[in-house]
Amino acid sequence: MTEQTRAPLAATAAQTTPENPWPLRQLSVKVGEYVARMSPLWVEGEMVQLNRRPGSGLAFMTLRDVDVDMSFSVPIREHVLRALTVELVPGARVVIHAKPTFWTKRGSLQLEADEIRPVGLGELLARLEHLKRVLAAEGLFDSRRKKPLPFLPRRVGLICGRQSAAERDVVVNATRRWPAVVFDIREVAVQGDKAVREVSAALRELDAAEEVDVIIVSRGGGSLEDLLPFSDEQLVRLVAAATTPIVSAIGHEVDTPLMDLVADVRASTPTDAAKRVVPDIQAESEQLALNRSRLRTAVRGRIEREQAALDATRSRPVLEQPATILTGRRDEIRSRVALARTIIGSRLDRGQDGIDHLARQVRALSPLATLERGYAVVQTADGEVVRSPAATQAGDALSIRVAGGRFGARRSDEDPYTPPALQDIPDAPHRTEEDA
Repeated sequence: MTEQTRAPLAATAAQTTPENPWPLRQLSVKVGEYVARMSPLWVEGEMVQLNRRPGSGLAFMTLRDVDVDMSFSVPIREHVLRALTVELVPGARVVIHAKPTFWTKRGSLQLEADEIRPVGLGELLARLEHLKRVLAAEGLFDSRRKKPLPFLPRRVGLICGRQSAAERDVVVNATRRWPAVVFDIREVAVQGDKAVREVSAALRELDAAEEVDVIIVSRGGGSLEDLLPFSDEQLVRLVAAATTPIVSAIGHEVDTPLMDLVADVRASTPTDAAKRVVPDIQAESEQLALNRSRLRTAVRGRIEREQAALDATRSRPVLEQPATILTGRRDEIRSRVALARTIIGSRLDRGQDGIDHLARQVRALSPLATLERGYAVVQTADGEVVRSPAATQAGDALSIRVAGGRFGARRSDEDPYTPPALQDIPDAPHRTEEDA
């Protein structure tokens, strides 16, 4: 395809197609134009290399991020370096004022610096104090979110320097206290530009292990700059988000990196961390023996008190002679039975007397008693009682009732009976008050 037949270049990146692409030079120009519009800015990093070129008036510095593996090439004029009051050494933290530039021919991005300032101790402390206030406001230092340590962990995770004294202190002292303790050790860089990345990776790995019950992050003492990785915001937030309890043993007692504040337990030294994560087998054995002795004494005392109470109960008369209570109850029952019989007999006697009295009254009022005295009841054939001679006529059949029975008779006009004199008639029986 010739220049005359080639399609015109796309005006924007969104208009490019497989049939109408940008040539690489076009992209390089576009990127250069975009970067050229960027304003100068201040950027912080760690200087890892400085190459001076005598006679050129220009030096090249490699600026690296303090936390991750990322770097920029920074050309800087010699007069800017000569204006510094301190000498720059590899590993120094600096803040530079630079303009991003893009070299279209090489396709590389760099920073052209016109001012450089070393980060002093005061500035580091100010930044740490500001980060500390931010994390405290978010509640990462709150004691209520801290997790308790297990009494006896199955496995202890240890993050420490390679062949460091901190590792030896933790392992030796923990093994002395509890010989059966098991460690899962991760040896990493504990200072420099790799420290944050390696400590974070080890922490994630141990936190994900189910058998690890507690993690110790340990490092010996050092300068403020040496301990800076343990105040890194990314690492501090990772410690706060861990599900496994974490013990921070960084530096000495006077050293207080931010990890100490966010960790679940702060140990003043690696040796102190070993004492906190595992119990002392000798002290636990002595305490166990003491508790066993106290338990034995308490059980013995309880048995003795219960035996004394049982003996006191068995010494009571009712238990020594169980028949005593039955004898007393038997005599009481007999007494009550005799009393009941007496009461019932008395009531029966009174009832019988009442019956006899009523019987005598009935007999006294009965017509048979009158008939027994010689009287008779005369009735007609219709059963009417004859009360007057005029009630019958001569020849009427009559029924006569006497005490001994009944017999028939017939009336006649003649009465052969001559009544006796009045004084010869016997008196009627006298009714007493009892008969009434």
